[in-house]
Amino acid sequence: MKKIALILKGYPRLSETFIAQEIRALEQRGMDITLISLRHPTDKSVHPIHRQIQAPVIYLPEYLHQEPLRVLKAWFKCRKQFSLKAAWETFRKDYKRDKTRNRIRRFGQSLVLAAELPEGTQQMYAHFLHTPASVTRYAALMNGIPWSCSAHAKDIWTSEEWDLREKLAELEWLSTCTRANFDYLRGLTSTPEKVQLVYHGLDFNRFDSSESKPAGKTPSEPVKIISVGRAVAKKGYDDLLNALAMLPDDLNWRFIHIGGGTLLETLKQQAENLGIADKIEWREALPQEEVLAAYRDSDMFVLASKIVADGDRDGLPNVLMEAQSQGLCCLATDISGIPELITNNENGLLVRPEDPQGLAQALQRLISDDQLRLQLGQAGKKHLRENFDVEIGIDQLVDLFHNR
Repeated sequence: MKKIALILKGYPRLSETFIAQEIRALEQRGMDITLISLRHPTDKSVHPIHRQIQAPVIYLPEYLHQEPLRVLKAWFKCRKQFSLKAAWETFRKDYKRDKTRNRIRRFGQSLVLAAELPEGTQQMYAHFLHTPASVTRYAALMNGIPWSCSAHAKDIWTSEEWDLREKLAELEWLSTCTRANFDYLRGLTSTPEKVQLVYHGLDFNRFDSSESKPAGKTPSEPVKIISVGRAVAKKGYDDLLNALAMLPDDLNWRFIHIGGGTLLETLKQQAENLGIADKIEWREALPQEEVLAAYRDSDMFVLASKIVADGDRDGLPNVLMEAQSQGLCCLATDISGIPELITNNENGLLVRPEDPQGLAQALQRLISDDQLRLQLGQAGKKHLRENFDVEIGIDQLVDLFHNR
């Protein structure tokens, strides 16, 4: 049984079900896991899978000034037990290129991580290549414990190239969840074999489709369009609302959005301005069982992801897999890893990002054609089950933990 410390930005989080799914699956494979969270939870509820996870959680000081004695105690312990020279020199070099309070906080958190790591820990494993990896990297330079990382989307595409290169040079291995990520990261290292493509996949035991609603509507019923995702710029909800407003008046539809996010009020106002607010239901963030019930009560899923100014983008959104598991036809944009899951006109529809007109045309086509939705939805479900079972990715991760 390998003893690992898994470092996260925040835990638990409703928006990161793929991480919770991985933690539970690794536990079931015999991994002895301690979770280390850089932040305390902010969500008001948790998913059922969070209640199944057995791993204890250590919360590092979210802000150093909130627990100064804990940080000072960690510094004394690390100074006595380890050499701080390599970590301090690396931090100073990084700080010259990134003179932010966040960079200082990362170093302080790394001291506490190194000092409070459970005895016998054999490997540190960070989820996300930006902040969690920085904290883990500094701690590894102190305690000499090998570290690895899982990289996803924002953490890759909004990070400076120097930061990625230096982390890739020091870590043991890195898994990433899309071909676009994989190709980019491999190009940044002289040891490309360190970078492995590992799809998150889906646990079909948790996403049983036996209760899914069959396609087919009576003329009086609206076609229920659902989207699950945070109201942030990269999700493209502004484009989606503009597309919905372009639909012909005689189309009978209703849009349900599930998710929190900083742009939620802005989007509600946009819907009012477009005159479609009466056709939209905003449900904010919900636990997994309620999201699953919403999938089953819907007729199609849509996600209008795009690349925003700072480079942030989706990877391969788990919500698309969740929707496909219920036989829902998915309409999405052809960016990042999404075309690795959806092939246009074969198991879903893809449109260009930031193209409300094209999105509106695809919406109109699907809303008007029950049989097309059924056909694409079933094809998506079949492709998902054949290629994106969570056990495939977990097999790869277990092999990396034991053989790298």
